[in-house]
Amino acid sequence: MEPKFWQERWARNQIGFHLPEVNPYLQRHWPRLALAEGSKVLVPLCGKSLDLMWLASHGHRVMGVELSEQAVEAFFTEQGLTPRISQQGAFTVYQADQVELWCGDFFALGAGDVADCTALYDRAALIALPPLMRARYCEHLSNVLAPGCQGVLITLDYDQTQKAGPPFAVTDEEVKVLLGERWALAELEEQDILAESWKFVQDGVDRLEERVYQLAKR
Repeated sequence: MEPKFWQERWARNQIGFHLPEVNPYLQRHWPRLALAEGSKVLVPLCGKSLDLMWLASHGHRVMGVELSEQAVEAFFTEQGLTPRISQQGAFTVYQADQVELWCGDFFALGAGDVADCTALYDRAALIALPPLMRARYCEHLSNVLAPGCQGVLITLDYDQTQKAGPPFAVTDEEVKVLLGERWALAELEEQDILAESWKFVQDGVDRLEERVYQLAKR
């Protein structure tokens, strides 16, 4: 899936993946990590998510990574913030208060860029990527984040033959294959959300589950 795909989605405002509220799983399960105040959280493929501000309001420094400049600018405009803008390697970095958004290709991140990130929050990254890119994403994530990093991962699971992604179906088995060797995984919650997902119902999907995992880098 090329960068142009996501840039065009933002340009056409086809952003059904953007939630108009803070994710309830984040609010329910993030406290389990018991992170120290001031801990820095990496949020890959963050869009203009309200979750960024929730994390910041709970005492964290937040580092979002987003390909779309339009999404990054929209985040700060909608939050009423005026960011400082700088260049960091291949990334344009927008920063205001406790939130910095790195605009560029996630795969260009190096270990030095995220050396002070001790936490990870992934609601929309893994499920945004097709299979080969999911494997590459997980490998890169595991390579750049240090042991001891903790996180929360949210996935969707359904019959991929019934509907094309994104968002893509990621099974529990795939999560264990992609991350199980280098991360300790604990499933925290599974919810059947088909009844509240009319687009999936319209497309003939007959099963739709969200799963929430707690992660810890080995």
